[in-house]
Amino acid sequence: MNREMRLGDYLDPEGNIAIPAGVTLTAFLDRNVAQLGDAPAYRYIDYEQDRTVELTWSQLGARLRAVGARLQQVTRPGDRVAILTPQGVDYVVGFFAAIRAGAIAVPLFAPELPGHAERLDAVLADALPTAVLTTTAAAQSVGEFLRTLPRDRRPRMIAVDALPDAVGSGFQPASLDAEAIAYLQYTSGSTRTPAGVEITHRSACTNVVQMILSVGLDWNIRSVSWLPLFHDMGLLMIMFPALLGGHITLMSPVAFVRRPYRWIKELGASDTPTFAAAPNFAFELAAQRGLPPAGEALDLGNVAGLINGSEPVSIASIEKFNAAFAPYGLDPAAIKPSYGMAEATLFVSTTEPGARPEAVYLDRDELGAGRAVPVGADHPRAVPQVSCGSVARSQWVVIVDARTETELPDGRVGEIWLHGDNIGHGYWGRAGETELTFQNKLQSRLLRHSHAEGAAEGAHWLRTGDLGVYLDGRLYITGRIKDLVIVDGRNHYPQDIEATVAAASPAVRAGFVAAFSVPGASDGREQVVIVAERAAGAGRADAAPVQEAIRASVSRRHAVPVADVRLVSAGVIPRTTSGKLARRACRAHYLDGAL
Repeated sequence: MNREMRLGDYLDPEGNIAIPAGVTLTAFLDRNVAQLGDAPAYRYIDYEQDRTVELTWSQLGARLRAVGARLQQVTRPGDRVAILTPQGVDYVVGFFAAIRAGAIAVPLFAPELPGHAERLDAVLADALPTAVLTTTAAAQSVGEFLRTLPRDRRPRMIAVDALPDAVGSGFQPASLDAEAIAYLQYTSGSTRTPAGVEITHRSACTNVVQMILSVGLDWNIRSVSWLPLFHDMGLLMIMFPALLGGHITLMSPVAFVRRPYRWIKELGASDTPTFAAAPNFAFELAAQRGLPPAGEALDLGNVAGLINGSEPVSIASIEKFNAAFAPYGLDPAAIKPSYGMAEATLFVSTTEPGARPEAVYLDRDELGAGRAVPVGADHPRAVPQVSCGSVARSQWVVIVDARTETELPDGRVGEIWLHGDNIGHGYWGRAGETELTFQNKLQSRLLRHSHAEGAAEGAHWLRTGDLGVYLDGRLYITGRIKDLVIVDGRNHYPQDIEATVAAASPAVRAGFVAAFSVPGASDGREQVVIVAERAAGAGRADAAPVQEAIRASVSRRHAVPVADVRLVSAGVIPRTTSGKLARRACRAHYLDGAL
């Protein structure tokens, strides 16, 4: 996956992805350093300090050797090394240096990330790292956090930027195997203790090739990302330069949220085909607040693909984004609604190259009964569902009846099961959970038009917990099994109720609504509760009319009575470290009185 490499090198004679022996996440770093030298590799725009930090390939090579040599002095092969640096090029150095040194990288976050110290403590207790990589600027807060840990599991702290290049003079890259664990990707679960997905070199390299083929990217790709580097989507973005010899510009999530135009501007800053990824809310936010200042030139004709994933995709958000940036040359097919998850390294499916995002409208009642029945957009029970396109090459996605573990035909809603070389090997140190999640057997396949065709009969399948359906060969994601609201035996998708709530009153902050069910106090029957954040400027609005409008709208559209409506201030509804709505955590807060 270098300028000397060809796509055919990663495909077998039948066209399936087959990573060659010896190819690992760091296999091409030395070659990139030798060939590309002073060309830029990783660039970070620091808006807080109004500066840009850039690493050329030569500089990256020197930094990797220095950090790798220091790690080899204090760790053994297979030890875990946690990355606790702030967003920036030092994070990239720490991640790849840990892997090259023969350790298992554990991409995490500095302890100042608000509200997540408890999660960080749980992850460190699970991974038990021997060393922690951070920076001089973050060393004080990281050191204070580490001192709260028991002495017997307190890792050694190393500041990446404090090591001189000379330390790397004797560094010898570890001998790595494609089947070895490269890193642990900790899930961003909202209620359970986070679990570390074991991502091998083969898993990660396969997934990068799958994304390139599915999106139709050029090998010498340029990318721009503000995504957190501890998140699966952000992490995969920094693998492109390491494997392909390309270039990426990074910024912080805060920089994007404060001024979305920063991301948009960087997307159009080069004539080179540019690729990026972001969750759905980013497209909504950029459409609202990301237009260029009056008189400033912007050309987005170079944008080759924008993955829209990580959270439910809204066709309304896509349409707003396309309408906002079409005047600046954005290809209407650039946005790629996609599906992925950490257990699959990341990427599962996306729309075909050149295809515009599209939605179908399904009957709400039929959908609740497990059937996808298309209706017109103006139908009173119409629910929009955005296509996540086609499944990546050399990956299999089947829709399964979770009770019988049998494949369901197109048009039937069931649990999504995955199979392929990109799937992680399991959860670190959790044999029982690994067996339940990663080692499932499909009891029967469809005799005709099976989506499991080509997968071995005895293959292991990943049980995702997500609900989906195939229509006309395209994959649609309808929700999470655990998030379903079941009232009087009828299934309701929480995101559908939440969309109704957001549209019921301008006092509600769209995208910041949680719907869930709780047992009734008198009879134990499930009842619906709504927690909604107030929109900007609605902090003092009388709650009663807003609550009444919400109740009436939900009752009318969903035929469900609402037991309680809580209006809360912005930021109260919990979200995971990857920014997803944490409904189960919100439900727990509601039940224990924290709201």
